[in-house]
Amino acid sequence: MSAPAPAPAPAPTPIPSRTQFVLDDIKHRILTGRLSPGQALVEADLAAQFGVSKTPVREALKTLAGTGLVVMSQYKGVTVRTVDADMAREVYDVRLLLEPEALRRTVRREAPLDAARDALRTADAAPDAARRSLANRAFHRALYAPCGNPLLGRMLDEVRDQAALVAAVAWAADPSWEREAAEHREILELALAGDAQGASRALRDHIASFVRRAFPELRDAEGER
Repeated sequence: MSAPAPAPAPAPTPIPSRTQFVLDDIKHRILTGRLSPGQALVEADLAAQFGVSKTPVREALKTLAGTGLVVMSQYKGVTVRTVDADMAREVYDVRLLLEPEALRRTVRREAPLDAARDALRTADAAPDAARRSLANRAFHRALYAPCGNPLLGRMLDEVRDQAALVAAVAWAADPSWEREAAEHREILELALAGDAQGASRALRDHIASFVRRAFPELRDAEGER
């Protein structure tokens, strides 16, 4: 009787899965401050860290460039995007235009806000700034995602990572989480009470006051106009 055929070797992880793994990890490092704005991201070094070839790293970096978290330069290579007042103005202008309206629609359609409540609890219990930052992102998305307009949600998703990068840099320079957490609670209370206009207005004030505190030069520039 012939010997049984050996079991087939496990199939290698598909490249897209490897790319997603690398992408998620690099993004997490950027948004939690483990990779600093302006820091170089070298394909060979990252490939060695992740135990993969340079191909998934290259694809992940291209995706991150598309979301605005990294910059690809012919001369400098790939670096984490530097946050400045101009970037903050661009990102937060979009949020101010879209996010309060999305929340107003969420409240008017009486969409559940359990995810927002959970995100606040997670943030309050977070042991470090990194996890608090992730909970902050989750809170804001939980307010706009159920707005009933998938395109509006996707547009806000597109600036979500850049907004988180701005916030991470601002918090590193001037931690202001307790004030923002109180504002989050006020926004959620208004939303749960069914006050669509009040919740929308409170969210707009929250976003605007944050960027004014973090980048006072923007306030000064507006005053000169």
